[in-house]
Amino acid sequence: MDATLPSNFIRNEIEADLAAGRYQTVVTRFPPEPNGYLHLGHAKSIILNFEMAKAFGGRCHLRFDDTNPEKESEAFARSIEEAVAWLGYDWGEHRYYASDTFETMYRCAEVLIERGLAYVDSQSAEAIRAQRGTLTEPGQESPFRNRPREESLALFRRMRAGEFPNGAHVVRAKIDMAHPNLNLRDPVIYRIRHVPHYRTGTAWCIYPTYTFAHPIEDAIEGVTHSLCTLEFEDQRPFYEWLLEALADAGLFSRPLPRQIEFARLNLEYTVLSKRKLIELVAQGVVTGWDDPRMPTLAGARRRGYCPEGFRLFVERTGIAKAESWIDYAVFEEAQRDALNEIAPRRIAILEPLELVLTNFPPEAVEWCVAPNHPQKPEWGTRPLPFTQRLWIERSDFMEVPVKGFKRLSPGAEVRLRYGFVIRCTGCEKDANGRVTRVFAEYYPDSKSGTPGADAYKPKGAIHWLCAKHAVAAEARLYDRLFTQPIPGAPGPDGTPRSFLDDLNPNALTTVTVFVEPQAAAAPPETRFQFERHGYFVTDRFDHRPDAPVFNRTVALKSGWKR
Repeated sequence: MDATLPSNFIRNEIEADLAAGRYQTVVTRFPPEPNGYLHLGHAKSIILNFEMAKAFGGRCHLRFDDTNPEKESEAFARSIEEAVAWLGYDWGEHRYYASDTFETMYRCAEVLIERGLAYVDSQSAEAIRAQRGTLTEPGQESPFRNRPREESLALFRRMRAGEFPNGAHVVRAKIDMAHPNLNLRDPVIYRIRHVPHYRTGTAWCIYPTYTFAHPIEDAIEGVTHSLCTLEFEDQRPFYEWLLEALADAGLFSRPLPRQIEFARLNLEYTVLSKRKLIELVAQGVVTGWDDPRMPTLAGARRRGYCPEGFRLFVERTGIAKAESWIDYAVFEEAQRDALNEIAPRRIAILEPLELVLTNFPPEAVEWCVAPNHPQKPEWGTRPLPFTQRLWIERSDFMEVPVKGFKRLSPGAEVRLRYGFVIRCTGCEKDANGRVTRVFAEYYPDSKSGTPGADAYKPKGAIHWLCAKHAVAAEARLYDRLFTQPIPGAPGPDGTPRSFLDDLNPNALTTVTVFVEPQAAAAPPETRFQFERHGYFVTDRFDHRPDAPVFNRTVALKSGWKR
């Protein structure tokens, strides 16, 4: 990622902080909660945090904000690590867990109570919510707001000891119930949860809220720039209030971390809501979290999207403060451009039709030469066997050609790419009139790259594979999961709709194809451009050389119209 891009306003903020001497180095962090799989939106945050740290010679931490034990697990934490590493980033020794700092967080809450900046509230969650007020009306103070500090402290310690059931008490910061920002109206910072934690077991039955834990973790780790998406902008005043209060108490030293917000990724033709992604899996719309149709990073990896494409996409779309929607075609184009640089070329026949060269010796093999990448001669070439029986694409033959058709038809000449020029002499059809075989004659002196081959001027060129040597494979042709830019958007008359109403019935088509032997023998997660058809990858889990499986990552050109 190019940190000099003008659309990245965060770069300017960091440069100003360093120039003013506020910080001596740059420390960022990517802080996911280990309660699910990362999605495409997380990729933007990962790339931003790691690349900004790298651009300024700093470091980026990987931190698991595991303060909510109900849905978190070690398996999710490992999947997150795998996704971040797949994108190309290394956090080194800087992997942290919020749960490792529970004791420090508890002490921070004690200090706030001791200094009259927090109190134990014994009301129900419903009562606290009802007293919060609105944007135009101030909140009401809790009857426990002026509870003596010693009493609140004793209750807090009994909460930790497990003497109370869930919901009996909470700890609230004591700020201002009339503040215009609702997040400063005595927010809850600790609650009782009698739920075992995946790392700490039953050592704790009280847990800090995310808004309380997050700034403390940043301060503990020495984070300088806490880069968050825009939904945390309203929380920034509490972030700053809390750290200032704890610094005044001597728990943290200045300069304190600084929170900066940026617009999250809003990508058309997809959904990034965790609830909606869970629904897709639970209802069997997809096969799992790593289904290549899913907008998870696990799904993206299995589909064949590449880390270079993600970084290129973030570069092109920039880092902005204002929310906007980005067409999925922009993401696909970035992937195409990145894959073009890293994917060797191979040939695949997706709709096979047999071609028989009647004047070619039945047992003979002629070897043709094809480049591994037309723009990278240093990648070398590969041999293609040429025999009497070939596979061509069904769409490359028309018995009665339409106007402008420049491929194979009776009497027409075409070049078999990397091979010979041929002239079609006819075809064979079944009882239903479907063409089952095409016949042609080849010109022996027309082989590509040989003297005299340029004397032939056919109007078109088509792809082919030797029928004897080609390998049958399964191809999974993936497309966008939704047909509408904003899945589930209300109808023209305002009628509510579900995002499931916009599922694309053609998001997956499975066909049997023929591929070059070199492609079939490739290990899992090998990317190719199948000439004319797009970018494909050998499936991460299902591909075997004796039973090859290819996933289409993206076609060469978008077929979607706005």
